[in-house]
Order: sequence, then C-alpha cells, then structure tokens
Amino acid sequence: MSGSDTPLPNDPLWPRAGHWLSSADSIDLPSAQLALIGVPAYTTSITPTGAWATPAAIRDALMRYSTYAGGRGVDVSALRAVDVGDVENPDGAEGETRVRAAVGVAASTGCSLLIALGGDNSITYPVMGGLLGDLSNCGLVTIDAHHDLRNGETNGSPVRRLLEAGLLGERVVQIGIADFSNSEGYAKRAAQAGIRVVTRNEVATRRPAEIVAEALEVAGAGGGGVFVDIDVDVCDRAAVPGCPSAAPGGLSAAELREFAFLFGRAPQVRGIDITEIDATADAADQRTVRLGALLVLEAAAGLCVRLQTGVV
Repeated sequence: MSGSDTPLPNDPLWPRAGHWLSSADSIDLPSAQLALIGVPAYTTSITPTGAWATPAAIRDALMRYSTYAGGRGVDVSALRAVDVGDVENPDGAEGETRVRAAVGVAASTGCSLLIALGGDNSITYPVMGGLLGDLSNCGLVTIDAHHDLRNGETNGSPVRRLLEAGLLGERVVQIGIADFSNSEGYAKRAAQAGIRVVTRNEVATRRPAEIVAEALEVAGAGGGGVFVDIDVDVCDRAAVPGCPSAAPGGLSAAELREFAFLFGRAPQVRGIDITEIDATADAADQRTVRLGALLVLEAAAGLCVRLQTGVV
C-alpha cells in the first residue's frame, strides 16, 4: 500500500527505514533490543473498521522515511530490531490467547522495548497482559481521546478489562481525554477507579515532557513495567482521516510524535501499542498510516537515547 506505483529511488546514502527491521529468521533473537509485532484485530470494534490492513500498511509506509533523526541525534539503524510478524486471527478469546503467547515469545528475546501495531484498541488488553504478566505492580498510560472503560469486550473496553485483571486504577494515566468523546458515566467510572486524567485542554497548556514525567511517576509507582497505549484517534481529525473516531481539535501529529519519543526514551516503558488506524479508510496521501510509521520511528529514536544513557 505504497500509495503510488512509481518505484522509490535507491540511494545508498539515504537508507530507508523499511529495510531497517530484521525478520525473525534472520537475526539472533536474544540479541534484539526492539521487537515489532503486528496484531490486526478488528472484529469487535464498535465502529466498523479495516484495521486488519494496518500493520502491513505501516510497514510499507516505513519505506517513505529514513532511519536518521538529526534533531534527536540518533540513527535508529543502530538498534538491533526484529519484526516477528503478525498474530494470525487475533480477535476473540482464542485470538487473544494467541496474542499473549506471541507477545510472550517476543518478550523472551529480552528486548528493551516491544512495539505492537494494531488493529483496533482491543489489542491493549492481551498485549499488555502477555508482555507484563502479573499486572498488580505495573502501570498503564493511554494517549487517547476516550476512557475505554465500556462494558463488554470491544475496542472500547481494554482499560476496564485490565483493571479487572489486576491493574490498579491508581497506576493508570490517561492523556488527551476529549470533551464530547466520552460520557459522564464513564468519566465517573474513571474517577472511582482512581485514574489520573489529563484532558485535551490540559495537554494544550503543559509541556509534553512535564506530562510524561508525571505519568511515569504515577504509572511506575509500583516498580513494575509500564505499558503505553497510543490510540491515534487522539489526534485532530484533519491529521488522521484514517481514524474513524477522531474528532476535530485533537492533538497535533507533532504532539503525538513527541509523546512517542518521550515514552520510548523512558526506561520504565516495556511496551507501546499503536492502534485505531483504519488503513482502508485513509486519505489518498496516506497521512494517517504514515503518522503510524513515524510513531514507530519516534519510539525507536527514544529507545536509542535510552540505550545511549546506559539505562534500560
């Protein structure tokens, strides 16, 4: 899904990020520092979605970018990074079991950071569980316009399900919660659980680094790993037309990229997911899918900085 039939130019001095990730059968897995896994869940989405197509589309979009982040002072090609492929049929109870198992295998490489490509937001539940196991001392940060505390087992319920699985609400931080995208009932549910909510309006008045520092202090208070859920529909709809539930006035693409970098840099963060992009509904210029690819690269750049400091 390159968006064009015109072949991309080949320049040895401009290596493409699409060539950066090694396949699982071509790298010594225990040496991997970053692992990428696709989780193309879509069948339980409240809003019909073609998110099953998104992991492949994001991998393809990586061909549009280089591996060099001059502003960050790093080249992500320095990372030993592996793409372990997609989980087959990840929806439903049996699918979630496959997701947890596949994530567990990827985590057994000892990688410092796992990035999961959704799929819809339902993947946060099995990916976090498969990566971190016992959730009682772990933390969750969501960058999302929605609370995701709905009843049932859909893309609107992963946070509620994680709470029921042992995650403590006082170690959950939700960044970007938007007006008119939630109900009073679910806002009360978040408050009753002890979740720290950073609204879209609050994000607009604070520096991302300040918000991230607070989120890590809250989510990391138990001493266990922290998982970060990036629901791309937190962005302004003009920036992400491939996100069915995005609304006008959300975060900018630049803000979301900065959050991905800062959380990738944090040693407490063990995993990040990127969800709610429908590659089949994107604009002709593929701006949503291309943002997804840049979020992968920003998180990887953060990991490069993390490893440079020697804190993993």
